[in-house]
Amino acid sequence: MEENSVNRIRDVGRQIKDNVERVIVGKGGIVELAIVALLCEGHVLIEDVPGIGKTVLAKSIARSLGCSFRRIQCTPDLLPSDITGTYIFNQKTVDFEFRPGPVMTQVVLADEINRATPRTQSALLEAMQERQVTAEGETKPLPRPFMVLATQNPIELEGTFPLPEAQLDRFLLNIEIGYPTAEDDRLILNRFRQADPLEELSPVVSAEELLRMQEECRDIHVAEDVEGYIIDIIRATREHGSLQLGASPRAMLALYRASQALAALRGRTFVIPDEVKYLVPFVLVHRVIPKAESHLRGHTAAEALQEIVDSVFVPVEEEVGTEER
Repeated sequence: MEENSVNRIRDVGRQIKDNVERVIVGKGGIVELAIVALLCEGHVLIEDVPGIGKTVLAKSIARSLGCSFRRIQCTPDLLPSDITGTYIFNQKTVDFEFRPGPVMTQVVLADEINRATPRTQSALLEAMQERQVTAEGETKPLPRPFMVLATQNPIELEGTFPLPEAQLDRFLLNIEIGYPTAEDDRLILNRFRQADPLEELSPVVSAEELLRMQEECRDIHVAEDVEGYIIDIIRATREHGSLQLGASPRAMLALYRASQALAALRGRTFVIPDEVKYLVPFVLVHRVIPKAESHLRGHTAAEALQEIVDSVFVPVEEEVGTEER
């Protein structure tokens, strides 16, 4: 891949990040991960308490891209057709016409997704994986770029429906925003004192350029040693003593693609092991399941993944870079 293309991806990614950080304070790493998902045409699950900025993050990304944005507030009475759309009878034309649902847009926020029923959650499945929806037997493609940011509150579990593994596996990344520091709290007060900076955001990249960047990220070089490192990590999750369910081939491809996007954002034409290692918790934590006895002892999936990252042999970075050149 040409360095000019990588430099353009890095520069545009920095512009998007700087634009979003005019609203989201002190969460540069989280914003970078969201851009990684965007470049991979992936989706993001944000698990955190209310008021942290999950909705604002999604809106800021949409406005920075100049993309259409819709929000779905998930509730138990939400129907699948409320998401995908439905046919209604038009008395003027004496015919049925399709009224698209909120998923027929470019950036979708599914707020509190675990409050929707399993039937409604599954309506997002085809859209997220196949980039299409089916209504009354007719398939309709979704616009590109297309990205779903879903949120769920891990504290309030009453009246919720946990996402099944098949649905979780459709999310490229699982992230937590976390509380701001004391210094960031002061910046938030000063920044939002007079007006909402979200209203002042303007696009910094067009949808057409973003689609071109998504294609170019697939050309980022991944050396055989780094490919082997990714495979070793994935296989280690299947053999770890405290994990009941290891990572699937889809998870391996997700880690591969995310590493390519992160390398491009950081201005390199090749992936280094540190990028793979950095992404492991975000790409795999929702795709592995601890054994019941491990869960009872408080041994989490994140801890198991950290043990795997610490134990798997890391290829030498000098050799990785030399091979690419």
